This record gives sequence, C-alpha cells and structure tokens, in this order.
Amino acid sequence: MNKRAARGVIIILILCFPFSPLHAERIFSEAWGFSIDFPESFAYLDGDGERRFSFSSGDGVSLNLAVYPAGRYAGAGEAAADTLRRLGASGPDAAGDISGFDYYGLDAAIFSLAFTPPDTAGSGEAVSGWALVIALEPPRGEADADGTCFLLALAYGNARDNSLHPLYFSALDSIAPRAEDILRPGPVSVFAWPRGEAREITVAGTPVRAAVHSLDGEGAAALVEREYGVLVRHAETPFWREAWARFYRIIFRDAYSRLEAVAEALIAAWKTGNGGVPPAALAWVQGFFYERDPSGTDFVDPVNAVLSGRGDCDSRALLWALVLWHADIPAAIMVSREYSHAMGLVQMEGNGARFDFGGTRWLVAETTAPVSLGEINAAVADPAGWIGIALMPQGSAD
Repeated sequence: MNKRAARGVIIILILCFPFSPLHAERIFSEAWGFSIDFPESFAYLDGDGERRFSFSSGDGVSLNLAVYPAGRYAGAGEAAADTLRRLGASGPDAAGDISGFDYYGLDAAIFSLAFTPPDTAGSGEAVSGWALVIALEPPRGEADADGTCFLLALAYGNARDNSLHPLYFSALDSIAPRAEDILRPGPVSVFAWPRGEAREITVAGTPVRAAVHSLDGEGAAALVEREYGVLVRHAETPFWREAWARFYRIIFRDAYSRLEAVAEALIAAWKTGNGGVPPAALAWVQGFFYERDPSGTDFVDPVNAVLSGRGDCDSRALLWALVLWHADIPAAIMVSREYSHAMGLVQMEGNGARFDFGGTRWLVAETTAPVSLGEINAAVADPAGWIGIALMPQGSAD
C-alpha cells in the first residue's frame, strides 16, 4: 500500500479521537477447541452445529469442516486417504500427494484435491483445491476414548481459476487447532516453510544478541506475499477495512513466536535502562532505514525488519506492538488509507495524543519520525482518517 512518512511540524495533541476497532471474524468451536480466522466475505452455509460445518466466500471458494471422533482413524494420513476415496477424486491430482507433518506435536497431513461434487456430476464443473487434516485435543467426554480426534478442512473452487489458490492456503493456514496455536505460524506455513536451525544474530540497530531460525525470514516473507494477494482481492469491496485488519493480524500471528527470543532479549536489555520498554522500542524502530516497494506488497515483515533494520511505517508499528506484547504491555496499531500512514498504539500512562479504540484511550506512537510517545504530525490528526486494529486474539495474553 502507498504510505508517506510523517513530515512537518510535530505537535503534542492531548485529544481523544474515537474510531471503531476491527476484530477478527474468528470462528471458535467451544466443543473442540479449534478456531479459524477466515479471509473476509466467508459466510456460514450449513452444518449440524457439532461436527460438520460448511462456509462459502464471495470469491467462489467453499470451505468444509468435519470433526472425526477418536478411534475412527489411526493417523492424519489415513484420514486424508479415506477423504480422497470418498470424494471419488479423479484426474492428475487425484492421488492428492498426501504429505504428513508435525504441527507443534500434532499429527497433520496436507493434500491437493481434484473432484466433481455430487450435485454437479455430469455437468463438467470440476473443482480443485487443498485440504488439511490435523489432530485435535479431545474434549470432555472423549478424552478417555482410544485414538485421536481429527479435524478435516477442505478448501476448493473452480478448477479453472488458479487465482483462488491463495484463498485456499490462507483459509487453511488460519486454522488454530488449540488456543496456544493462535500465536504460532499456521499449519500451511509450518508445512511449507520449516523453520530451520536456530542461529544467533545481532539484532539490527542494537548490540543485543538473540536466536532466530535460519528459514524464518523466507517463511515470513512468503506469508506476506500470499496475504497481500488476499488483501488485494478485497480492496474494492465493502469488506476492505476488515480485510486490511486481517492482513496485519495474520502477519502478527505468524511472527509472534518466530521473534520470541529476539523480543525477550531486547526487553531484558531495555529494562535495565531508564526509559522503559515502550519508548526504548519506539526509538529502536524509528532508527530503521525507511524502505518502500510500491510495486509490490510495500511491506517488510517483522522478521526481516529485525534482520535488516528496515521497513515502512506499518512494518515498524507492527513490530513495535509485537515486542510490547512480549513484555505484557497491551499494544495495537492504527492505519490510514487517507493518509497512507500507520502508527502504533499502547495502553500506558503519559501525555500526548490518544485515540479511543475498543473502550480504551490508547497513547499514539509515531514510528517513522524521531519523536516521543504521544507526538504526531498535525497533518494526520483527523480521527476520521484512521482505523484501529487489534492484534492480540482476545484472551491470549492471559
């Protein structure tokens, strides 16, 4: 997206501007413990309210979920193979190329789809897509049963429309089988981009040493490219605000645990100083090299921002908020299409510009100009031009 750095006279505004938070349209199963942060425009179609659920998007993508009880399948691969058999899959991708993998200790498998739905049999309306099988932690009543419960998720659409594939992967990757997985890279990302070996680096712009994994930068960048494609699909729709918010939420989720060691090392260093974590983190990101790529995603993911010390306003604001959350300091971001700009938000005492968001008066953080917390450019101070975005899933910081 296009953005500009804050310029001109920086003033302190002791004002309170209201705007509405954009929260996840997250589907949560109380019975089974999994959740999904759908791409925008998905709507519920049908299901039994317990084990089977069907959703559809305005882009022509179908997402079907099924929960299988303990004992039905010995493993994720067996569930995947049986799914392909029951679908009557045909064509060059019919075998599904089932690939098993470990998702933070959970048995999982991913495979491609190519079949003709029963209601279109004979019409030639073939569909294709991708599917995921992943183990679930059994709820009460099934905890003592032999075997493992599995969640099956099928994402598919018109076989001739290759542009739908980012939506398939985005939907499947947004699945969090357990509460703790809401702050980890999604299943598709874990499968496609194994993290590699841990290696120690010097965090850009600091003397701090911390461990990152060798492939985290590639995985984080690939996720941004995919999610930017999903965002662009909704840019001219009534869902553009929600799609924008989800773009940042998904990136925050992917980067949160990747940067855990970095955030903890920085926090430990800053706590020994006099300024405290929020202002120290702000000064850190303000010192980054200002970089934009208007022809591409125009966004440097938090991992590569840390590795290279570069990024635009939203890259820095998101990274700043991520570090603060690791310090148990509530933070968010605000973005503006009108001003082509982004800033951070934090719940803390202090003087300066504040914005009402989610029932809280957040202190504003300008991440691209060397100013203190609460200081912003008067030219970007109209509250009507801003959208507040919550990053931390509700209840995850407890």
